[in-house]
Amino acid sequence: SDGKRVVKVPIRSLDEYKFRFDYRKKKHVGTGDGDSKVGDVIAHEGQPGQGPGQGQGAGDQPGQEYYEAEVDIDEIAKLIFEDLHLPYLEEKAKHAVPSKTTKFTEIRRSGILSNLDKRRSIMENIKRRARETGEAHVGPFKKEDLRYKTWEEQMTFESNAVVIAMMDVSGSMGEFKKYIARSFYFWMVRFLKTKYDNVKIVFISHHTEAKEVSEEQFFTQGESGGTVVSSAYRLALEIVGERFPAHDWNIYPFHFSDGDNYYSDNDEAVKLADELISTCNLFGYGEIGEEGASSYRRSSGALLSIFKDRLKSQDRFVGVRIDDKEEVYPALKEFFGKRGQEP
Repeated sequence: SDGKRVVKVPIRSLDEYKFRFDYRKKKHVGTGDGDSKVGDVIAHEGQPGQGPGQGQGAGDQPGQEYYEAEVDIDEIAKLIFEDLHLPYLEEKAKHAVPSKTTKFTEIRRSGILSNLDKRRSIMENIKRRARETGEAHVGPFKKEDLRYKTWEEQMTFESNAVVIAMMDVSGSMGEFKKYIARSFYFWMVRFLKTKYDNVKIVFISHHTEAKEVSEEQFFTQGESGGTVVSSAYRLALEIVGERFPAHDWNIYPFHFSDGDNYYSDNDEAVKLADELISTCNLFGYGEIGEEGASSYRRSSGALLSIFKDRLKSQDRFVGVRIDDKEEVYPALKEFFGKRGQEP
């Protein structure tokens, strides 16, 4: 989950067609059926399956031209996390958590090309040409026309926070379900590390028993066995009581499971979830269905339905259902979106 990778993004090129003068001054004749009308198609789309990553073996059709751009995963993360934040963040008595924001502060005559201020550069070009030629319009650029934005990281201080990441690793969590849970937590960890310097993250994995694990174990270790959700909530409450008292810390427990809990444990899970909600800023629960399954096919005995029906306090509880890979980012936005945004 360190995210130290570069991804390659394929970008299609677009040929811009235009008329071209024939400087040889010779007459040319075109051929056709003579019945063309406005709106007639004069070109055909390429054959399917010839784009990048869609080949179907050897063929005689031309491929589509495209370029690969390397993008650092941190750059992607900044765009994805721009509107996300820890909800209901409160001032606490203990240490403050610095949060980084980037702000453009001034304009200079030198800098890197990516920070070029195009609007100001054009205005400087027009002003210079007006002085030199009396014509106030855009012409060839000189180095003296260019203006660059400069930026600095500003630190704002927010109250201490701890995020408790809980994941069901029982036998009912197949490869797809574990992939979804780990994908969500991967992006959650990236979000927290990108926007907050000192937020603590505690990792808990559970089946019939729960244990605190390292970040590496959380993202790589496989388990099996039955499911007793209350074991994870009980351990989370113990950790909060011993290390992160609510008067000093903002507390955010999150739990991902397939909702298939041992039936006699549901009452205890609801009871302990209520205790967590009473001490935390937000309790998030994500339930993972079978790949491609409709959300309408969920069982009434699944944990998400039970929570929505029986939890005493719903205002600080957020539950989501994920049935497909494309639903991971919307879940992230649901948990860390505009809700309870700090001023």
